[in-house]
Amino acid sequence: MNEGLLLAGGGLLLYLGAEWFVGGASALALALRVPQILVGLTVVAYGTSAPEVIVGISAASGGHGEVALGNVVGSNIVNIGLILGLAALVSPAHVNRDLGRRELPVLLASTVFVVLAMGDGRVSRFEGGGLVLAAVAYTAFMIRIARSASAVARAGVGAAVASEAADAAGAPATNGIARSAAIALAGLVVLLVGGSLFVDGAVEVARSLGMSERIVGLTIVAVGTSLPELVTSVVAARRGHSGLAVGNVVGSNIFNAFLCLGVSALAGPVVMPFATALPDLLALSVMTVLACVLIRSERTISRAEGAFALTLYVAYTVATVVRG
Repeated sequence: MNEGLLLAGGGLLLYLGAEWFVGGASALALALRVPQILVGLTVVAYGTSAPEVIVGISAASGGHGEVALGNVVGSNIVNIGLILGLAALVSPAHVNRDLGRRELPVLLASTVFVVLAMGDGRVSRFEGGGLVLAAVAYTAFMIRIARSASAVARAGVGAAVASEAADAAGAPATNGIARSAAIALAGLVVLLVGGSLFVDGAVEVARSLGMSERIVGLTIVAVGTSLPELVTSVVAARRGHSGLAVGNVVGSNIFNAFLCLGVSALAGPVVMPFATALPDLLALSVMTVLACVLIRSERTISRAEGAFALTLYVAYTVATVVRG
């Protein structure tokens, strides 16, 4: 009972904290006259990945490396199967031509890096540092090439949708620099508290139900930390910006692989026997290939394709729980 309350309370705080943090930080950045393109590519991108980062640090530093790894792998599977699938079901998603040409190779590379890093059954601190540097380099690359009007427009829409998601999460109105900064800081504090409670609850749930920390990380933790991306993508789809959900998923997966796994490895040991992790890494690879097929060129992801992605996710989740 207590572990369920910890898990539910921590998940709620993660959701509220992420949305408040993104909403407050976005408003603060705009109040300080930071261009919308930078807000969309930095504040929004990093903010929606904040739950994964916080949970990863809390889990790894607490000696629960399987939760940290499952969080990253599971969240990326959730993003493609559940979030992209649901967004396409709500409204067929248009794929921007530049996304497939520019970010598809990075998405593939990030997945390959995760698989290679786990080849010896652990992600070392050296590898973690390299992954964090890759996240910084990717951010700098995106900022440098985001010069076109279409890129600026997409970033502006992304910041607006994030702000609306923050409103839906009950964030206070952001009026002025001081108030925006206070909301962002409050969101960060709530994130930290929620992350700690969520990990403690997840570990206790695993123990009470006889489940491995790996399964909890791949399922409960992965879905819980992906709530900001889920809310943002569904809000975007309902507003007719379903294409934003595609970019949100791709960017989130890249940041999860580089930033979240990287800082987790820096915070503590991320260890899991390769044979144990192999089925999940294969599932991640399959879902990544599916994402690449769906966003390979300028096209529209149909509702049928969204339903297929969602079905794959459900099948994987059931198989994971049954396999134990």
